[in-house]
Amino acid sequence: MDRAITRRDFLNGAAMAIGSTAIPSRAFPQSAMSREKQNAPGYNPPVVTGLRGSHPGSFEIAHSLRDGTFWPSAGNPVDTGEHYDLIVVGAGISGLSAAHFFRDRFGSNARILILENHDDFGGHAKRNEFHLSGKLQLLNGGTMLIDSPTAYSKEAAALVSKLGIDPVAFEKKYPIHDLYSSLGLGSGVFFDKQTFGQDRLVANLPAEWEEPASDRAKSAQWNEFLSKSPLSDSVKKDILRIETAVTDYLSGLSSSDKKTRLSKVSYKDFLLTIAKVDPAVIAFYQTRTNGEWGVGIDAEPALDCWALGLPGFQGMNLEAGPASRMSYSAAGYSTGGSSRFHFPDGNATIARLLVRELIPDAVPGHTAEDVVTAQVAYDRLDRETNGTRIRLNSTVVRAENTASSRGVVVTYAANGKVFTARANSCVLACWNMAIPYLCPDLPEKQKEALHYLVKVPLVYTSVGLRNWNAFKKLGIHSIQSPGAYWNSASLNWPIDIGEYKSPRSPDEPILVHMSRTPCKPGLPAREQHKAGRMELLVTSFETFERNIRDQLVRSLAAGGFDPVLDIEAITVNRWPHGYGYEYNPLFDPDWPAGQAPHELGRRPHGRITIANSDSGATAYTDVAIDQAFRAVEELHGSTS
Repeated sequence: MDRAITRRDFLNGAAMAIGSTAIPSRAFPQSAMSREKQNAPGYNPPVVTGLRGSHPGSFEIAHSLRDGTFWPSAGNPVDTGEHYDLIVVGAGISGLSAAHFFRDRFGSNARILILENHDDFGGHAKRNEFHLSGKLQLLNGGTMLIDSPTAYSKEAAALVSKLGIDPVAFEKKYPIHDLYSSLGLGSGVFFDKQTFGQDRLVANLPAEWEEPASDRAKSAQWNEFLSKSPLSDSVKKDILRIETAVTDYLSGLSSSDKKTRLSKVSYKDFLLTIAKVDPAVIAFYQTRTNGEWGVGIDAEPALDCWALGLPGFQGMNLEAGPASRMSYSAAGYSTGGSSRFHFPDGNATIARLLVRELIPDAVPGHTAEDVVTAQVAYDRLDRETNGTRIRLNSTVVRAENTASSRGVVVTYAANGKVFTARANSCVLACWNMAIPYLCPDLPEKQKEALHYLVKVPLVYTSVGLRNWNAFKKLGIHSIQSPGAYWNSASLNWPIDIGEYKSPRSPDEPILVHMSRTPCKPGLPAREQHKAGRMELLVTSFETFERNIRDQLVRSLAAGGFDPVLDIEAITVNRWPHGYGYEYNPLFDPDWPAGQAPHELGRRPHGRITIANSDSGATAYTDVAIDQAFRAVEELHGSTS
């Protein structure tokens, strides 16, 4: 995640003294260093299966801090004797970026300690690594790809470029192969019996992102698909109308007025009260927005759903331009967004490149291509000789300005003990809701603001299959399941880069990505997130596994799928505190400039600044980088 002791004085009362302080003789004992889990032979978190994400051991201390039970039993902290120029709390992309920007701003000799409560760096940019039949296969356990509804800032773009990533060139050089379409595989929908009366997989779901040759062809595609579904004739008729009819449901209004109206009504209400569909239609569309915002169509503005490419707006003549939360026009075509690129492990590659840049000895190689298959030397992350050190499995429990406000003392728990380290400055690159517990002397208004941004809970699961013949026989590569436990299941992205090669034959092992967003339809968005978080925290791996096996066999049985024979490994990335909250015009007020919770919450606190995607009120990698840059610049301003 994310005592009154003086720090070193400024040189000449202005600039920081960087890299000039040796670790005292009473430094963190080597015996304690040797007990760090990350220094154990064979330590390699990405290959661990079972429950990952917020895994057991990563959150219990933070919860005890929240509940007020930590300090009474913690005992006196052990002084490590360490003193750094900067301590960063959180080794996600924002925390790693903060370390990078700090070295850029204050010099490459800066001594930096990064503390991370999880057993791996990267935060939500989690890497799932499998070796199926001896072959390396990767999938993102969190942040999926380089993609943003707005263009990358010059700082974020420069950092990505410095890491050796050129999204435009990479997308041409390492395209997502048309493997599945060449095999005749498309998308399908699994209608579950609990929601739709019977279990039925229907293939050939018409692609909403691809326009057919004519309106007649589109109607024919939807007629064919719907004819095989277990839906009633009334529901089929209304879905066909929503998907294909060119109807202006708000005729007489200008495009601007229509957008204003659509920003204040949910997509569910748009369908029910404006398009006037059969209420049973809602079940077919309910989870369509889960993967984007963590809530269903009952809690998403219709305008955002138009921007996402959902149907019903094709006859409304809405002008291209920003929607309420997205800079996309209809059908998802970008009007100023970023370039896109997907690494096999998602943006975990960005985290690995940042670690290589900070600690070259820990990550072999020299390019963004070779880092995909590089083996991280975790035992080199926290060496005393490093200018930057990353200490995993270490939960920060306090960050305090010293009495003179010229330094920071950071206290953290690791290996069953509590330790303190000192620094000139601290960047909290952890989750917003944790910060009030780490800094109890923050102003109450700032604490309230930090608690406002409730993170979006979600689960990304990677399932290793011995083959994917069942998908081939059924003619599908992805499945939407609007009523089932898992919202979707899809074969891994077929992408090759460097020495990494994706499966090509259905007889080969492959990874399947499954996702779940634990929504509670009917509640306001933030309350849905809170309820979903509580659900995930008490859900065991066994429950996830049982639902994985059950849903896959129910949807793929006709293709010969056998969960006992075909499933080789499962990694469940559970994120009760998942992606950053984005303001929702259905529920959130229009705050005056500078008064939104993310703006109030990120205000500097003495020598402590705040960097994370929460501070930008969104969930994109470029925002995490931008907030790191801002936090470091605030530190620079405080020393000028």
